[in-house]
Amino acid sequence: MVKKRSYYPSMGMSSLKLLKYVLFFFNLLFWVCGCCILGFGIFFLVQNTYGVLFRNLPFLTLGNVLVIVGSIIMVVAFLGCMGSIKENKCLLMSFFVLLMIILLAEVTLAILLFVYEQKLNTYVAEGLNDSIQHYHSDNSTMAAWDFIQSHLQCCGVNSSSDWTSGPPSSCPPGADVQGCYNKAKLWFHSNFLYIGIITICVCVIQVLGMSFALTLNCQIDKTSQALGL
Repeated sequence: MVKKRSYYPSMGMSSLKLLKYVLFFFNLLFWVCGCCILGFGIFFLVQNTYGVLFRNLPFLTLGNVLVIVGSIIMVVAFLGCMGSIKENKCLLMSFFVLLMIILLAEVTLAILLFVYEQKLNTYVAEGLNDSIQHYHSDNSTMAAWDFIQSHLQCCGVNSSSDWTSGPPSSCPPGADVQGCYNKAKLWFHSNFLYIGIITICVCVIQVLGMSFALTLNCQIDKTSQALGL
């Protein structure tokens, strides 16, 4: 009986260490990814490459989105790293709750996008048409359109005729050039399978992170009880 009592705590400690380091390296990788995303966001903010496409949503730029996403990933991953390596139940539960909130927000956003897809398409098209009217008066909008048109090889929202005063030099030559909005939609539909796979993988990784955090939290309790702490 004495051997069994010493055996089970040792098994618990081994499981605890394994879970601890798996969760730690899992979150360390995501923390590095968050740093990279944050770095790209800061770069785009400094360069102001994409500028503002929607004047009624001036904060919705690629740089701002990347900075927010990168910061959230870094904070959540930091909680996971510290909670696992320090075996801190409070940090682990904070990590679990934040991951759950993010996952619920992603599911809610996906449902809203599906339900209000037509309204969203109309809203985006109207916003892009409005920004074209400010192309010559706003340098940020000009930079955004020039970058998109030159890199996507498109012109205007639906066609080059959207430019009432004539298409700018960033538009590619030719009468059959597609509009940027239509080309972006075509790219999305042609890559829908890959986007769906990536989205599912991200959700699975989040669920795994939550499972690891809960399992490690329970294992800490079991190990403490077995050791009589």
